[in-house]
Amino acid sequence: MSIQATDRDDRGHDITRAGAEAAAKKPSFFKMRAQMLEKGRTNTALARTENMWATLKVYASGGENGLHTHPNEDHAFIVLQGSARYYDADGGHTDVGKHEGIMLPAGAYYWFEATSKEPLVLVRVGCRVGAQDASGRLNIRGEPMPGDSKENKRVPVVVRDGEFFE
Repeated sequence: MSIQATDRDDRGHDITRAGAEAAAKKPSFFKMRAQMLEKGRTNTALARTENMWATLKVYASGGENGLHTHPNEDHAFIVLQGSARYYDADGGHTDVGKHEGIMLPAGAYYWFEATSKEPLVLVRVGCRVGAQDASGRLNIRGEPMPGDSKENKRVPVVVRDGEFFE
């Protein structure tokens, strides 16, 4: 015979502790709004759980990042505005436009550039793989490569006054 601890919900019904924990979980709501850019790139956090997160990213026309991988994170990019060219470690590339995307498994090397005249706006959704910290980023030599580094082609941000993606 097993014994489970119970609580009562707001209507007086018995619920298990596991059920109580599940009932305590709440959804996150967000709005996708970001400043348009003349130069550089920005990240706007949208929502986060223990294992998954969503970010709104804006890249000025011609903006790019450096070849890297996220060894403990599966992630996807979905283009909301503009277009991008994604490159793999061997120099192969694929163009991605509005309402198209790319899914990158943990450990896949890539880099991309904004190819449209208008700013590139992306939703990035990431999910941790395994128990390790998913925030790591490595260059092609397997060394840490911070997102705001010169190696990752970070440049100062210049905003377009009064222009927003919404």
